[in-house]
This record gives sequence, structure tokens and C-alpha cells, in this order.
Amino acid sequence: MEIVVDSLLEGARRARGTVVIVDVFRAFTTAAVALSRGAAKIIMVAEPPEALKLREQGLGDFCVGEVDGIRPPGFDFGNSPHEMAAASLDGKTIIQSTRAGTVGVAAATDATTVYAASLVVAKATARAIIDDDPPLVTIVAMGHKAQVRTDEDELCALYLRNLLQGRDPDPNALRQLIEAGDQVRKFHDPDQPHFHPEDVAWALDANRFDFAIRLAKEDNALVARRYP
Repeated sequence: MEIVVDSLLEGARRARGTVVIVDVFRAFTTAAVALSRGAAKIIMVAEPPEALKLREQGLGDFCVGEVDGIRPPGFDFGNSPHEMAAASLDGKTIIQSTRAGTVGVAAATDATTVYAASLVVAKATARAIIDDDPPLVTIVAMGHKAQVRTDEDELCALYLRNLLQGRDPDPNALRQLIEAGDQVRKFHDPDQPHFHPEDVAWALDANRFDFAIRLAKEDNALVARRYP
């Protein structure tokens, strides 16, 4: 198995083989919590107007996401695992749009298989890929707005590479590095209340869930479900 680690939007566009798009703060932590709460599926789109249009067409129940970290007008929830943990989602279809994670999965058009990953599903994602044993895996750390590398996504990508290569690093070491980084500050900034402090604890709870998030095209939409 050849493993390539790449970053940002251009990395997603370059990605080949089995592609893992990483967004720890917060898109794919939010998605994992939604699926753990009983959401049937998540339709992932790049832009907020796409999400609103799909909901208007009756193809989804809730729009979830962010622009500049803030819930877009007309959306039901922000891009927050804390909000998802309190929502009633059993059997619901989520439509998610964020400025990094869902943009990344939409950009990975040359992938044979796509996973949406974060620390909370890291080991489950690695197990799913190992079971498939693909010849090429590309792990893409999406960073801030898919434009600037961030500690949490880069470290999660390296953690996944280690797991795929049979090593089992201590996730607590990752947590300490990420908590020392600049991306955590905004979650404790009273002037940015859309960044819930509780989101950090959710995002850094490595391997909390025993499922991966695998995407497939369904009726021309990118649909994420629990896997297996």
C-alpha cells in the first residue's frame, strides 16, 4: 500500500486512489457525531446555496455548516459537534456545507473511494482501508478554509498514516500538541461565540466512534454514511 500525505484544496484535487479528507475542527467531527446520533446519511456539498436548494427540494431535513465559522443564513445548525450532540437526528438526512471538509470531498474527483476523517473516527477509518487493501491511499489535511495548514489536520493525517503502516501512536500526545496550537484559541474567545468550547473536547476525543465515514455518489450527490 502506497500512502501519500497532502494538504489543502490543491491536495484534494491531486488526490488519487482511496482518498481520506481530514477535517478535525470541525466538519468531520460534526458529521461523526450526527451519524452516531442516528442520522441516516449526510449529503456533502461545497457551497451553502447548494445545501439550501437540496433542502427546499425535500432531499434533506437539516442544513448544517459554516462560512467563516458562522452558521450561514437559513441553516439549521452550525458546524458544531456540540450542537449535533443535542439534536434529534434519528433517521434524518443532513446536508452539510463547510469551507474546508466538504469542499475537499467535492474536489477529490479522481478518487476511487473517499472517506471523511477526523480524530474521532481515525482507527475505524484505518481499519476500513486496511480491510480493502488498496494500492494507493492519499490522505489530505484540509486546514483552515482549505488554504492554510493547521496542526490538528496535519497531525491527524500523520496519525492515520502511522495506523495504516501498523504503528499505534499515543493520541494523547496529539491532543497536547493540538491544544497548544493557535486554532484552539478561538474556541475560548468570547467575541466568537459560534466556536463552542465544548467542540474542542469532542474533536480531540480520538477514536470515540467505531465506524468510518465513507462517501459514495448517489443520484449525483456525495452521500456519507457510517461504514461498515
